[in-house]
Parts: sequence; C-alpha cells; structure tokens
Amino acid sequence: MQPLANLKVLDFCWVASGPMTTGYLAEYGATVVRVESGKRPDPLRTSPPLAPGKGLNRSGYYGAYSANKYALGLNLGSPKAIDIVKRMVAWADLVTENFTPGTMERLGLGYEELRKIKPDIVLFSTSMLGRGGPISKLPGFGAVLSSLSGLTGITGWPDRDPTNPYGAYTDFIAPRFALTSILAALDYRRRTGIGQHIDMSQLESALQFIAPLLLDYANNGREDSRTGNRHEAAAPHGAFPCRGEDRWVTITCMTDAHWVALRQALGDPAWMQDERFSTLLGRKREEDELEALLAEVTREWDADALVHALQGARVPAGAVHPNKGVLADPQLQHRGHFVYYDKPKIGRHVVQRSEFRLSRATAARNWATPFIGEHTRQVCRDILGMTDAEIEPLIDEGVLEAAEPVDDDG
Repeated sequence: MQPLANLKVLDFCWVASGPMTTGYLAEYGATVVRVESGKRPDPLRTSPPLAPGKGLNRSGYYGAYSANKYALGLNLGSPKAIDIVKRMVAWADLVTENFTPGTMERLGLGYEELRKIKPDIVLFSTSMLGRGGPISKLPGFGAVLSSLSGLTGITGWPDRDPTNPYGAYTDFIAPRFALTSILAALDYRRRTGIGQHIDMSQLESALQFIAPLLLDYANNGREDSRTGNRHEAAAPHGAFPCRGEDRWVTITCMTDAHWVALRQALGDPAWMQDERFSTLLGRKREEDELEALLAEVTREWDADALVHALQGARVPAGAVHPNKGVLADPQLQHRGHFVYYDKPKIGRHVVQRSEFRLSRATAARNWATPFIGEHTRQVCRDILGMTDAEIEPLIDEGVLEAAEPVDDDG
C-alpha cells in the first residue's frame, strides 16, 4: 500500500524546488494535479538537456521532477480558469505553490479565499525569502539564494573568486524541509480537522547547511573563508589525481589512526614517516607540502585500485565519478534508484527515485512526465464531472489547454 494514496494535491509549483517536493508526494501515492500553461511555461520546460525538435515537451530536466503527475492546462489569466481552479480546490486536501509572495492573492487564490471554499485546506507556499519583510518580493533563482545564504562566499579556492555551488543548489535543499512541513500540517489536519498555511523560506532552509559557520561567528567572532577542498578538522582532505585522464580519488584523514592506515596502504614511503605529519595539527601546518607529496604518490595508481586499497585499510576514500559512472554505480542499480522512461518528444530520460525506502509501504514512478495539458480532459471529466460539451468550448476559448497548444510539430 502506498502511504499517501488518499492525498489529493492541486499543484501550482514550477521550476525545481516545488516540483521536487510534490514529486515525493506523487511517488508515495498522492494524486497530484499540476496546473500549467503553455502561454507562460515553466522555465524548466526549455532547460537542457533537450530532445531534438520543437515545442515545450522536450526537456529531460523537467521530466526528472514531474513523473507520476497529472497535467491540467489552464490559462490563469482567464476568470473562467480561476473558476475551474476553485472547483479543484474543493476537491483537494493540499494546494502547493512557489510563486513570488502575493501572486496567489492577486489571482484571488490566497489562503483566506481558499478557506472559504474548503475550510480545512492546507496551503503550502514556498518562496526565496518567505512572506513579509523588507525584501520578501525580491526576484531570483538558485544562484541568488546561494549568495544571500552565504554558500557562494565559502565555495571555491582562497585565491580565486567566489563560486556558486553546482546548479540551483538551494532548490535541491528546500524540498527536504518542505516535505516535512507538509506532512506535519496534514497530520495536524487529520487530528484536529483544521487546515493551515505553510510559509517556507528557502533562504532559511539553506542556512541550516552552514549552521556551524554561523555558530562559530556568533560565539567566536571568526569569519570563514574559501578553503577549496580542505576541512578544518582533517588532513589530508581533498581530491588527488590518479593515472589516466581526469581520474581522481578523494581521501580524508579525520584522525591520526586514519593517517597511519593511509601510510600502510601506500607502502609507508619515507616522506610519510616525517614526524611533522604524525599529528593532525602538524599535517594542518604543513598542508601544502603534504598535499603535493601525496599527489605524487596517487598519480601512479589506478583510481579504482587505489580506492580498493584505501577502503580495505579503513581509510575514507572514494573515486570521483563522472556522470556515466554514477548512472552505472552497482549500489544505486541494486537499490533501483534510477528509472528510465521512453516518451515521445522527450525521448529516453532518467528519473531518480526518492532516497528512502519504507519497509511497509511501496513507492513507484508509474508514468513519465506529462505534456502540457496532457490530462486536461481526464481531470475535468473524472474529478470535476464536466461533460465534453462543457470542456471543448473552453479549450477553443483558450481557458483550458489540452496537449501542447504552442507546439508547431504536434
């Protein structure tokens, strides 16, 4: 049995953080109806990797976060579309959105309006900075939020410019907190019959990942700086070159016992017997020299052989995988982490399952990401009880969108 099988979600989320959040719900059985329009498409619809051709249904990036969802095409600029939304709210247990604060209110779909339709509704709102405050309506995406949270300032090498973490990093952090807050609100509703409005700040989510640095400054007045791959409580700690083109292994010695094990695994060369390297404090003092000497040793090794030797000696180490290495990883394959779909226009693309498994419940990615408006007729018929005589004129008027109205190649 899927644990969220009876949960009904009306989803207005777009880009990454919101769709990732509702993707978890869909994977564990919730019926998620995603509202979307080709007139103002989700930016992820045009984000690479893109399959050849025309139109908005070709993004593998979009496809990765929208499997198991029903696509309802609605032009929210039409009052008739808002009327349909309100009928969907009466059906839903949960409404989700990640627009700029104030957008839902301007559409006549703010929390107080939704409560008039369904008093126990749960509305989940997430935005870059949360609702209210002097800069709450500041526009931006992941790179902006990485900067505001301090992540950009501590990422990179000390003698180089600050570096944004890969991709919209904060978008990938936020869904974990979002999911927790949604389940808590739904549990509260189950026990009390009372809904509520969740207001989640993605900035405050990102700050959880630099909590030690904030505490260090608050307690000691010490500001952190960019340190590359180094760690204040470990040496060596970084990526070291191996034989072959762009092959690397990460090595971490958090303790002196790790250092002794590393020496033994590498044959205890003379330089590793130097007393300057025998303690963590000593290795930190001589870190530049230590890293250079260690790199000369690792260059002679095959990466996989080195990892095998180090892990066998209980030294924390791992090969740096290229993308194809991650997809082929036997551990991930064993857990069935990656699911592949073949979908017209998108082509073959990969979707990740959630990172957890419940021992008494099932999860599934049952179908690929939908086209814009792919399920419009189905949703209107099955959920709202509309007839074809009601649906088709609304499609002709552009209130409802079915299939992909802006795609010239069908």
